[in-house]
Amino acid sequence: MKYWSQFFIPTLKESPADAEIASHKLLVRAGVVRKLGGGLYTYMPFGLRAIRKIMQICREEIDRGGGIELWMPHVHPAEFWIQGPRWDAAREIMFRADHAGAGKCAGAVPEFVLGPTHEEIITPLVKTEITSYRDLPKNFYQIATKFRNEIRPRYGLMRAREFIMMDAYSFDADDAGATRSYMAMKAAYEAFFRRIGVQSIAVEADTGVMGGSFSHEFMVPAEIGDDDVIYCEESGYAANRERATSAIVPGDIADAAPIGDVAEFATPGVTTIAQLEAAPYGVAAGEQFKTLVYVGDGKPFVVILRGCDELEEAKLGSLGFSLFRPATPEEIEPLLGAKPGSLGAVRGTIKNPGGLAGVFADRAIKLIGNGTTGANRDGFHLRNVNVARDLAITKFGDFRRVRPGEPCPLSGKPLKVRRGIEVGHIFKLGTKYSENCGAVYTDAQKQQHFMVMGSYGIGIGRTMQAVIEQSHDADGIIWPWPIAPFQVLVCLLDPQAADAAAMAREVAGAAEQAGADVLIDDRAERPGVKFKDADLIGVPLRITIGGKGLREGVIEMKWRHEKDVAKIPVGEACGRVAAAVKAANDAAVKAANDAVVKAANDAVAKAANDAAVKV
Repeated sequence: MKYWSQFFIPTLKESPADAEIASHKLLVRAGVVRKLGGGLYTYMPFGLRAIRKIMQICREEIDRGGGIELWMPHVHPAEFWIQGPRWDAAREIMFRADHAGAGKCAGAVPEFVLGPTHEEIITPLVKTEITSYRDLPKNFYQIATKFRNEIRPRYGLMRAREFIMMDAYSFDADDAGATRSYMAMKAAYEAFFRRIGVQSIAVEADTGVMGGSFSHEFMVPAEIGDDDVIYCEESGYAANRERATSAIVPGDIADAAPIGDVAEFATPGVTTIAQLEAAPYGVAAGEQFKTLVYVGDGKPFVVILRGCDELEEAKLGSLGFSLFRPATPEEIEPLLGAKPGSLGAVRGTIKNPGGLAGVFADRAIKLIGNGTTGANRDGFHLRNVNVARDLAITKFGDFRRVRPGEPCPLSGKPLKVRRGIEVGHIFKLGTKYSENCGAVYTDAQKQQHFMVMGSYGIGIGRTMQAVIEQSHDADGIIWPWPIAPFQVLVCLLDPQAADAAAMAREVAGAAEQAGADVLIDDRAERPGVKFKDADLIGVPLRITIGGKGLREGVIEMKWRHEKDVAKIPVGEACGRVAAAVKAANDAAVKAANDAVVKAANDAVAKAANDAAVKV
């Protein structure tokens, strides 16, 4: 047990001026963290206890999922990244760690960088240590500090420059094995989040610069979340906005027949969808083709959407470009022949079609069939443009942003949207990194193959803050029992009274013997201050012992998440408190076992369903 007067929990009455959300305010007010600078925080003794519990539960579940713990350097020779597959995409978010005076020139290649993640480090290691199929599969993980050059750190630990992360990397002999490893980690994640007492949703996600065939984000629903979750309660479908799809376009939609010849008409000064909707033109946004020009890996390409749709830029990653950006007007005009606002992709109107890497169209334009687009001549548009006959489309795909109310791709029911905080991400990477590094193994026939990889991350500090964001009230934090820094707070109102102090030690000892982490508040403070601090720091079970209560022969017991206060006879105090602790511990163990079983069952059910679909 600990005594408050000998421990250190510096609570604050007021929230810091730069704290914008409830969890950030409570992190500071409750003495969980202290800010050093933008995106840099010290974990105070009280907060470190919670962090360590979260890490231990994470460690247990990753171990159960097949993980093997190691520890890798934070400082990386930059050559490992420069030679890797994503240097151009990742270099802007990486901190340099050069020798003094080195790499100071603009554009200079750094000698060292601080690791935001470790794919470029673990893959060369495994390449040198594993050469035979007999040593696969393997899944290595660490719980360590990571660094990201966050341009705009905010929301406390949610968007920090230095953070604690569990990162794991699986290596398998084939795609089927990689899928098994992926599903084992997905089950481990689900068990971990249930055990720490946070509601999370696994959603389909974009693979981004990490690459790979598919991924899932683990999101904690919260109004201040950094992403939208598109979901359907009936089917269980869930995806982040960057990945979400809908059934707005029927899978068997046929090409519309032309309704007439393409006709050019003057549209002086018209450069937006809304202007073309207005009089005298009156062309609805849903009947217009929106033409956007991007540059991917130095190659210009065109994207076509309906005028009523918005581009979900992350979906352009499916086209295979490592980096892409909107083209500038100066780049567009020599290619298409007009400025933005009069652009189109009708055959024969593109000034320099050979300069394009392709014309990519969202499937939803098939709902238009025949519509209006720019003529690639400033101040002119074309009507009666038929998708199949007139547009020079290289490939159809899904590039639009899904809107709430559109039909779910699984059930057809209306999709809903809610905000969420990303706390974990898993990727099935495939061979992107092993091919780049030459990480191969030899099979039983002495043939060499690239290892098939997976990558997995959990933000430990971000998860702790997400718990607080999801579990608090107007008075302070409400810690879930398994990760509470202290689980029982013995509030000693008369620390100078020998009988009260003795009773506090006796009750605290009983709680500790039953398996709780106990804090005795022995400070010389008024009862009101102690009660406010108790609610603020959020210890799950509070025991109040005072001279008046002892004279009446009772102590008080109150759960943080409940309003009722129980008066317990002194003679029953130790037994009742021990029983409460045991019940809470038993509930936590049951929740842990249930979480493991449910996650495993979900993984088996999904594998069976996937197999049935393939058949």
